[in-house]
Amino acid sequence: MSTAVSTYPDVLPQQFGSDNYAGVCPEAWAAMDEANRGFAPAYGDDIWTERASNAFRELFETDCDVFFVFNGTAANSLALASLCQSYHSVICADASHVETDECGAPEFFSNGSKLLVAQSIDGKMTPAGIHELATKRQDIHYPKPRVVTITQSTEMGTVYSLDELGAISEASKRHGLSLHMDGARFANACARLGASPAAMTWKNGVDVLCFGGTKNGLAVGEAVLFFDHKLAADFDYRCKQAGQLASKMRFLSAPWVGMLESGAWLRNARHANRCAAYFAGQIAGVPGVRIASSVDANAVFILSTDRILNNLRDRGWRFYTFIGGAARFMFAWDSDLSRVDELVRDLRACAA
Repeated sequence: MSTAVSTYPDVLPQQFGSDNYAGVCPEAWAAMDEANRGFAPAYGDDIWTERASNAFRELFETDCDVFFVFNGTAANSLALASLCQSYHSVICADASHVETDECGAPEFFSNGSKLLVAQSIDGKMTPAGIHELATKRQDIHYPKPRVVTITQSTEMGTVYSLDELGAISEASKRHGLSLHMDGARFANACARLGASPAAMTWKNGVDVLCFGGTKNGLAVGEAVLFFDHKLAADFDYRCKQAGQLASKMRFLSAPWVGMLESGAWLRNARHANRCAAYFAGQIAGVPGVRIASSVDANAVFILSTDRILNNLRDRGWRFYTFIGGAARFMFAWDSDLSRVDELVRDLRACAA
């Protein structure tokens, strides 16, 4: 008699290399399970998509247009393409995801709109940087600036204050530029500031937001919110052409229902932020280890020696080094503080 052999892999110890490592949070999973019962119309003509869209409108206190796509690259690239013609340009920070990590997708989907890169401070765009690029050249031989894009929270884990957002918005509008927000970790920024989503976006001059779900507890999916109906014209066609129109749309939208209606989107972000702050506090003063930027959200960047970082990798820890060589540790909705303590102990041992 043959004996069945399990092919399921062992559960791996939790890592903090990325908040994409985390699984699906219970609220999103339960909503998807409920949406999986019976049948529903395709391509977004279902109750789940309507319910999720209305939940966003309630959360943001305005009648915004809501679209659901599979990932952040598509969300950002299609949103920027909707704001630009091919002869336009987009002002972005040098550390921005659209500049460094989207494989030219913003340029591709906009049919060639050029990215104009501004020097950032801890990942943040400045009004002076916007002004410099908006006025650098204004002749017909140069792509005309049309949009400013910022990331909240930034790629360095920092968060724009409401006053900083207001200054960015004022600088953008002074030059006739639309303002797009890459909100891959928008929830973490809201948790940090204690500000309403409305105050962080349309009330502060943001025209389009890409609200990240994947890093906040969803399996897959981002929401693109237009706060000006005119800017959303034909965006559904862009989604279709780009392969972002889900035939079984309810499985993209239903998890948002679970997240938004239960408040899990904010609870998840608060927990992730707390874990990042805890880790940063525990490693403060470790010899040879320095925190590279302000820990505002769920990311901690540390600067250390190759010896310490290689020893940490040898102990089985996964992390990435980029943006000036800093090692990045990301915390998620399911980060376990006891596992964070293990990371702290190993880091201290490697630094000894």
